[in-house]
Amino acid sequence: MYYETKIEDTVRISPYRFKDPLEKVAMDTLNESYVGKLDKSLGLFVCVFRIDEISEGKLVIGDGATYHHVTFSAIFYRPEQHEVVEGQVIEIAEFGAFVRIGPMDGLVHVSQVTDDFINYDPKGGSLIASESNKVLTESDKVRARIVTLSLKSKSIKDKKNKIGLTMRQFALGKPEWIQAAKNKGKNKKSKA
Repeated sequence: MYYETKIEDTVRISPYRFKDPLEKVAMDTLNESYVGKLDKSLGLFVCVFRIDEISEGKLVIGDGATYHHVTFSAIFYRPEQHEVVEGQVIEIAEFGAFVRIGPMDGLVHVSQVTDDFINYDPKGGSLIASESNKVLTESDKVRARIVTLSLKSKSIKDKKNKIGLTMRQFALGKPEWIQAAKNKGKNKKSKA
């Protein structure tokens, strides 16, 4: 889920940027410093989108830059336990599928793709369900639920961070799987 947060900090403006608009330079500098950083309570820093307040610059002896106290609004992405997310399959492996959910990636383990036994097709780069013949390949759009969440590092590129996903519950999986399950449910109701 995405959140807006106000943050206070001090930004250093280098002398070569003095000719540029102060707010733009402050936003650029803050984005360079923070984008991609992971905070355990706030989540993943996505971007600074507005400078709310910026003070007059102060000089520090021996440094030609100015330092400005800023209050800014930033967007964070914080995945939540049990949150339903939509994403795109970016990689298929023998043990599951990696799904890009917003700015982060999660893993759908083969045991969490469907209720069927899953076979891995290395030539086709896909996961195939034995009984239902459901196929999951790279670039497929899917809906999944976050079932495990472990954000232990300050960088999203660190392998210590893990987001586990499931698609085994009703209304999860590829859109055509969801529609087929809904149609199946309607057919059962109409026969009753």
